[in-house]
Amino acid sequence: MTETTSKYADFDGLRARAVALRREGLSRRQIRDRLHVDNNDLLNRLLRGEPAPEWTKRPRAKDDVRAKARELRLQGMTYDQIQVELGCSKSSISLWVRDLPRPERSRDAIEQARLAGRMRWEHELEVRDAERQRTKAAARRETTAMSDQELFYTGVALYWAEGGKDKAYDRRESVTFINSDPGVVAVYLAWLDLLDVERDRLSYRVMIHETADAGAAELYWADLVGIDVSALRKTTLKRHSPKTVRKNVGEAYRGCLVIRVAKGATLYRRIEGWWSGIVEGATSRLDGGDRPGRVEA
Repeated sequence: MTETTSKYADFDGLRARAVALRREGLSRRQIRDRLHVDNNDLLNRLLRGEPAPEWTKRPRAKDDVRAKARELRLQGMTYDQIQVELGCSKSSISLWVRDLPRPERSRDAIEQARLAGRMRWEHELEVRDAERQRTKAAARRETTAMSDQELFYTGVALYWAEGGKDKAYDRRESVTFINSDPGVVAVYLAWLDLLDVERDRLSYRVMIHETADAGAAELYWADLVGIDVSALRKTTLKRHSPKTVRKNVGEAYRGCLVIRVAKGATLYRRIEGWWSGIVEGATSRLDGGDRPGRVEA
């Protein structure tokens, strides 16, 4: 029998020595080195029932904080509130109290949170709207002084975007303009005045959905263009489809105004020619032609 085997064979004697060393305050590692016991299972059996010395135990400060965190959670506090109270991280709090039920928020707390969120959003909207209005006002000051030439080009582009156009399969060289924006209508009429188109050559007609207030729309458009409502042509009512979800409803909806210039074939041909010239001039700029001052976007 080897020396190691005979040493382990005397278990009771070895345990007595291990217990004595433990009570002297030695750690497990120190006892293992003193007795030359390399088997952890055997060391556990030798020290069974013997408490570890106080100096080998880890600090219990965290245990106290953990207990307090659980107590506060049971009182209904949130992670944020516990963090402020104890000064520890939310990740630690989450580990300590995740097995506890979430506190129920009172109706007052929920309403207060909603009110605070609504107030923050309303403030943000006010800030955004103020910035929006400043940008619009600055841009407006850049364009209010319009020359005849600028109005001329604006009117040509406006008509070509919104006015009736001649087609190879449908010859209609007439000047007919339709729009729902009162500002657009005002610019168009100013353009016709610039071209010396007499107002008595103009006829007006309202086009509106049958579910809207046609009478109110007729009064509105007649007042805008400066004529008596009786001078309007017969209003065109557009049929309503129940399958269509319309968003242009309410008091602000006034349909569209159709403006037609009598004996307008020659004017139409000139408009088409003007537009072709504008396209040609713009295309030459794209191809590397002269590029005078740019407008900063």
